[in-house]
Amino acid sequence: MPRSGMANPLFVSIVLVLIVLCPLFAAHSARQQDNSETAPAAELEETTSITHDSIELKGQRVEFEATAGTLVLTNEAGEPQASVFYVAYERQGIEDPSERPVTFSFNGGPGSAAVWVHMGAFGPKKVLADPEGMPIPPPGRLVDNPYSILDISDLVFIDPVGTGYSRPAPGVDAKKFYSLRGDIESVGEFIRLWTTRNERWASPKFIAGESYGTTRSAGLALHLQQRHGMYLNGLVMISSILNWQNQEIHPGNDTAYITHLPTYAATAWFHQRLGADQSRDLRDFLDEVEAFAIGDYAAALIQGDWLGENERASIGSRLARYTGLSTDYIQRTNLRIANWRFVKELLRAERKTVGRLDTRFTGFDRDSAGERFEYDPSSEAVGVGYVTLLNDYLRRDLGYETDLPFRASARLWRDWTWDENSNRYVNVSEDLRQAMTRNPALQVLFTSGYYDLATPYFDTPFSVAHLGLPEELRSNIAIAYYEAGHMMYIREADHAKFKRDVAEFIRAAASRK
Repeated sequence: MPRSGMANPLFVSIVLVLIVLCPLFAAHSARQQDNSETAPAAELEETTSITHDSIELKGQRVEFEATAGTLVLTNEAGEPQASVFYVAYERQGIEDPSERPVTFSFNGGPGSAAVWVHMGAFGPKKVLADPEGMPIPPPGRLVDNPYSILDISDLVFIDPVGTGYSRPAPGVDAKKFYSLRGDIESVGEFIRLWTTRNERWASPKFIAGESYGTTRSAGLALHLQQRHGMYLNGLVMISSILNWQNQEIHPGNDTAYITHLPTYAATAWFHQRLGADQSRDLRDFLDEVEAFAIGDYAAALIQGDWLGENERASIGSRLARYTGLSTDYIQRTNLRIANWRFVKELLRAERKTVGRLDTRFTGFDRDSAGERFEYDPSSEAVGVGYVTLLNDYLRRDLGYETDLPFRASARLWRDWTWDENSNRYVNVSEDLRQAMTRNPALQVLFTSGYYDLATPYFDTPFSVAHLGLPEELRSNIAIAYYEAGHMMYIREADHAKFKRDVAEFIRAAASRK
């Protein structure tokens, strides 16, 4: 025992070690905080920048107010949960806002900000490209968007939590937002809050989602009805995915091969890899391929190894005719052509790959022997300029200033959880069916590009045919097709058609009595 008043040497050593290590622990903790998904405390103060501008649409001058800012989502106790960034455009000179539709729009991912629907499809500015959608050299250039729908509807572009400038609150687990239902609930809460703050409950309300954004849209239609009593007038579903079994290529899931086949055929037609069918009208050709896909091809796939050799040879020959691939290659795939194989195989002899988001685009890998492409040439093409020009536009034109990095593609899918779907394919078709049967006025417009391998166009009519809607509600659904890919609006002719289709849809749905 040490004498009174004297320190224990072991105790002194421990204290000295702690004195040395505690700053290191604190620095490590700070680094973890810096790399986390949370926002700095200052960002949870709602920020707003309001500007005014105008654009000429169809010969008329449209004056509008643009608001770039954040709304803070709180829980029932009033505690901040997340800061959500948005850009809203509201037409000026409207005496009665209840007569003016408002459309909430976002992209997909999960993990994508709303930059593409904002700066490509609907907003008053668009990224300049050539008529087929090929970008000009970086950094690109913004121009007025003659196909904006701001003459028809006010617009609110939403960056879900974790994307754009939207962040979880400090101390809040980001995972609560990175799930099928958590994402729907947080976006739904933003829509409720924005509608309340801006006194737009009496306005006709629409949602326009792209890609995974259509999964979110179907869930939101039902969620908003049940949680907030908000009944929508319409959904615009851009490049949709409702039942993921129809598109996910996995061993044992034959449905996806059926829905992909017509896009393979359209792609082979575009790149002139067909024989006698090359001179046919594309739509006429696809009608034949679709009938084969849900007929003889589906019947052959379901038989598995029961399929006879003669039938196997016959089906393989038809697949070769429609896809531009060799019969030998198709037989070696067991009649099941994966999309990641197709994009590499179609133009292999030319040492080229084709795109996934848009199969009209081609690229080059290090070699042509691999099974998968190194990158998606269409994804690279549609990425040029968008984030660069948005960053400049938000600060220079809209006056919104922040030093946060803008997350255009946060790849949140790596941390995404699927709630009740953890042991099955995600399927929000039932959400959409329930929303439509409980709200018979709800209208839905699907828009699909023939050259889209991310969400193949044939899955749209296939999914609609399996919704289980009563016959009297089936006319509430319309499907429009385009000769482009996932983002059909990058092609000028399709963007003009897209604007007409969406504008007519919103007008009709908003005026229903």
